Amino acid sequence: MGYAQRKVVITASKLAHVSAQHLKGLPKHTLSAGRAAGAPPAVFDAQSWAASRPTPTSTLTAFAHRIGLGSVLPSADVLQQACTHPSFLSLHSQQHPDQPLPATNASLATLGNSLLGMFATEFVNSSYPHLPTRVLKAAVSAHVGPTTCANLAREMGVTPILRWHRTPSASSTGEAILHADALASVPRALTALVYQYRSLRSARRFVEKFFLSRVVDLRSMIKFRDPKQTLLATVEKFGRKRPVSRLLKETGRYSNSPVFVVGIFSGADQLGEGFGSSLKMAEYRAAEDSLLRLYLTRQPPHLLQLPSSTFPDASGNVFEAVGAEAAYAPISLGDSEVLYGSAGRAGVRTPGMRSQVIVEGDDIDNYV
Repeated sequence: MGYAQRKVVITASKLAHVSAQHLKGLPKHTLSAGRAAGAPPAVFDAQSWAASRPTPTSTLTAFAHRIGLGSVLPSADVLQQACTHPSFLSLHSQQHPDQPLPATNASLATLGNSLLGMFATEFVNSSYPHLPTRVLKAAVSAHVGPTTCANLAREMGVTPILRWHRTPSASSTGEAILHADALASVPRALTALVYQYRSLRSARRFVEKFFLSRVVDLRSMIKFRDPKQTLLATVEKFGRKRPVSRLLKETGRYSNSPVFVVGIFSGADQLGEGFGSSLKMAEYRAAEDSLLRLYLTRQPPHLLQLPSSTFPDASGNVFEAVGAEAAYAPISLGDSEVLYGSAGRAGVRTPGMRSQVIVEGDDIDNYV
């Protein structure tokens, strides 16, 4: 062998090569659907073909152990199904028309979404019994909404093993599938798998670990159109004395930067406190602080009891599970938030069950 031949052999051995076991999976020279025999051959899309290949079993097993489900899921095929979005079927049909369609996470994501909504709703409602309805819905969405599910999927490392396709199938009339929507389906499907192969209690512990343990700022979700008017109606609902504003502290009244501290009292109890550069601003913030203290009153964690904790901790669905049911003592229902007719412009109020008799002709703007 001459010098030139040896140089070619040495150079070729140093280059990256593909092993023989991977060559078996290359696509065959077959006509794609809808193409005539005399038509020019279609361009091979290596990226689409690579995306249609199944995820290695070792990768799925490592992912299952990383999220703590290595002993829960029976096989890697189940996890592969949880990571397969329904939009992937169109891509699989294009690249592998002679193979059966893989199982997707459509039904698992639907079941998991219902479980996530139930767990988050009972957790927020039991933790904050006086929370307004709109804020309750916003808090549930913040805990288990699509954005949270997509972010959690990225933190888990779902991105490399997710199988999806942006362009919908030809028979579908919907819009293109977003990557975030496909990612959000995986945590929902995982929740359904834990419920399917373990129990409802195990699924709730999984949700508490990954979803409900996150801190959500509820204070920023509560907004008031008129906190003074809302506070007066709320105090009447709870049967307390009329709120009165009192100036607690002040400094620099005749300067260019005064500061006033105003407190709102109901009888001898101080409901809230606020400060501002004017009396009206301080009074507004004090009324807002009074309402926030009520709405954000949280049940102690050791006294928190969820309705789903009554189901027996047995495998299978709750309708077929056999075992002892835990005791549950429901908390007393409190008054709902103050509601106004005609989007708040009519001033129509409904007294609560603990409220005192409302005096006719009572002006709600005279308490300050």
